[in-house]
Amino acid sequence: MIRLTNVTKSFGARVLFDDISYHFPQGEKLALVGANGAGKTTLLNVLCGFDHADSGNIIKPANCTLGYLAQKPNENPKPTVLEECLSGAEAIMKLKDLMDHALANMETDHEKNADIYEEAEASYRNSGGYQLEAKAHGILKGLGFSEKEIMDSPAKLSGGWRMRVELAKLFISDPDLLILDEPTNHLDLPSLVWVENFLEQYRGTLLFVSHDLALLNKLPRRILHLNDGVLREYHGNFDKFLTQREIIQEQTASQLDNLRKKREQMQIFVDRFGAKATKAAQAQSRMKMIDKIKGMESGLSVEDDAASIFIDIPPPTECSRIVLSVVAGATGYKNVLSRNINLSVEKGAKIAIIGANGIGKSTLLKTIAGITPNLGGEWAKGANVNISYFSQDQRDTLDKNRTVIENLLGASNISERDGRSLLGSLLFRGDDVKKQAKVLSGGELSRLALAICLAKKSNLLILDEPTNHLDMSSVSMLSNSLDSWAGTVLFVSHDRNFIDEVCTHIFVVLGDGRTHLFAGKLEDYRRMAKLSGFPDVMDPESMKAPEAPASKPGAASAAAPAKIEQVSEDDIKQMKRQRQKLTTQLKDNETSIQNLRIKVAELEHRMTSLPAQKYSEAAATAEECQKKNAEIEDLEMKWLEATDELEGINSKLQALGRA
Repeated sequence: MIRLTNVTKSFGARVLFDDISYHFPQGEKLALVGANGAGKTTLLNVLCGFDHADSGNIIKPANCTLGYLAQKPNENPKPTVLEECLSGAEAIMKLKDLMDHALANMETDHEKNADIYEEAEASYRNSGGYQLEAKAHGILKGLGFSEKEIMDSPAKLSGGWRMRVELAKLFISDPDLLILDEPTNHLDLPSLVWVENFLEQYRGTLLFVSHDLALLNKLPRRILHLNDGVLREYHGNFDKFLTQREIIQEQTASQLDNLRKKREQMQIFVDRFGAKATKAAQAQSRMKMIDKIKGMESGLSVEDDAASIFIDIPPPTECSRIVLSVVAGATGYKNVLSRNINLSVEKGAKIAIIGANGIGKSTLLKTIAGITPNLGGEWAKGANVNISYFSQDQRDTLDKNRTVIENLLGASNISERDGRSLLGSLLFRGDDVKKQAKVLSGGELSRLALAICLAKKSNLLILDEPTNHLDMSSVSMLSNSLDSWAGTVLFVSHDRNFIDEVCTHIFVVLGDGRTHLFAGKLEDYRRMAKLSGFPDVMDPESMKAPEAPASKPGAASAAAPAKIEQVSEDDIKQMKRQRQKLTTQLKDNETSIQNLRIKVAELEHRMTSLPAQKYSEAAATAEECQKKNAEIEDLEMKWLEATDELEGINSKLQALGRA
């Protein structure tokens, strides 16, 4: 496998790699991590031969194949998505072309072309050529393409979907070393989960860069940390890396402190006795020791993490308890994307909207923000609700001739000091705030737009993919800040860790237009969806349409209308009363579950804050926490039972035409 030997790379006076060496183990899964600007992408480019090191060698075996995700799609794609995907298996497709060419020339020179065909066909068969098209279909479907889209032209697709085709080409090429730089950037949650499972089964060596914490904890067995030009290996996933790194940091800090104390003691002796003839030799010896200790100190360093750990979002203004109410809502543009949306948002809720790409999540946010008109239903905003909206499009509204700090202060009421602090946490540091917006990259413009959104004094934040263009520390700061903020948040994100850090509810949007609100985190939603039979958008198998059962001889036609039982008016009134009771019960259950989760979080925080000697208090807190979790489980079961009963009543009333 590939080996780095004494590789050095600099940009001006800045050293990205300082004499690094590493041998990539065969069949291993490795994540390359480090701060923004540490040189991760440059290292990948050097490995792939797109960039050159200043010195050192990259040793690659002659038979080693390397696959790298292109940064932009093929400008001249094949006629269909399927054909473009198949072109990724270059060696197999060359064999196919050779077979086709030999067949076409059989008449002119049968013996020669028959030999060529037989040899090429044997290699094609042994390489899995006959299964290649089925494999391509599986990969493309896993990445979210429908059967119709697979046969469409790639030129019709948006940039994000074109990048999915590039990812499919890379997967079908099956290289020995697969190198991925942010492979999940263009994926929705269902496709992200599929890619994660695909890479988990991948048998070659995988090296990837990602800001997706869930991916960093599930896939890698080793972490390569690039910091200050040094590449260090840690065994385990990202969480284990953080633990090991913290221990090393503490040990290094302790060593530095001991060396400093020793050096200072020796310096006191030198200062006091250096001029005395009787002590001159001892003083000289200590001066040599001081120089030696300084050399040891320079070889040790404690890594400098981001100084800020929090984004200071202005406190929310007061508003009504119900922030937003949608009844039988419909969204879309010319065509309806989602219909029969029912959503009641209470003050303080943090709701993650999830679903496949292209089914209307962003459109729903724009409709709530008042940017896109609704296509039906009742939409009511609560009293004194002030909305602050962010999307990647917001960067187009910035004044390109003003500086970063001028844009922020001009669109908000915060002080310059607070503005600089907020911008710093979003990666605008030092003189970056004095740059004119017209010289900023697309990612920098998006971060500035996010800063403006957060700085406004609102009580409802609507955020569409807020973590794009942020590094891991900034994502962590943003999630901590939103979690602690007392206002209400509706957001779309494909970052699973960010969703779980922030959300109190999951609002699911399905491809057929259905929507549903679940209390809790992603795993709570997946558990409740499984119990209630609601589709799980993170499970590709759950999203498959069930096959219609074959009709038995003599059975009634499937299209024949079902018999409607006769029900009295009193029974209908009773069902409607029960429906109202269940609806109220469900809302009360969700509120109780949310309050209990807040209480559990408070108890868990108290447990971690207690000193070790307060064992009895910690034990009592742990017992109370266990009781609250048991209450949550009980309420969740009651919620599921009430949901099933409510769906049964609604089905009956619909069948009777009395819904």
